[in-house]
Amino acid sequence: MKFKFTIFILMILLSNLQIVMAAENDYGIVKAWFDRKNATVEDIQLKIGQPVEVKVEVISKIKGDVLLILREPGVTKAFNVVNGPSKEDDRVDNLKVESGWSKTYTWTVAPSGAWKNGNAPINIFVQFNKGMDNRIIQFTIANPYILDEQYTGAPSNPTPQPAASGTPAKPAPFPSVLIAVVMLLVAWRWLKYY
Repeated sequence: MKFKFTIFILMILLSNLQIVMAAENDYGIVKAWFDRKNATVEDIQLKIGQPVEVKVEVISKIKGDVLLILREPGVTKAFNVVNGPSKEDDRVDNLKVESGWSKTYTWTVAPSGAWKNGNAPINIFVQFNKGMDNRIIQFTIANPYILDEQYTGAPSNPTPQPAASGTPAKPAPFPSVLIAVVMLLVAWRWLKYY
């Protein structure tokens, strides 16, 4: 009975971890964030010229080469790279890395105005090469909707303002913590009856 309870508690704790969109194969791991949100980000709107941060962490499990490309799947390029290790669709090569090597890349991108009133996905492509063998990881980091409006310089994610009474606004409780507490109470009641 204690073994089942231990497994149940471990399942609750593991389900409580914040998940970052990560893809993994036997050669490496790739994690990504868009404007500090775990990839894949949906339901975001951007104005023309509004800068956002794209962050990608690459971890190699092999001794070999790692290349990555920040890309858009469409013909019309909706974003300009304002700052970062490469332009869009240019390769970033990491040659002769060791197993356990990791590196985080950060780009600042902004809608160019070439595409508007529609979605424009931003993808990451990473290839791990071990000799003549390779493994590829690729996924969409974000799929923002580009508005036909010019960005004026306001922050994309404004910080909460203090309430009218002068007390700071409180963030909502983290939902998975509440779920974990409820599950623990259910487990406790279950064990009490069995």
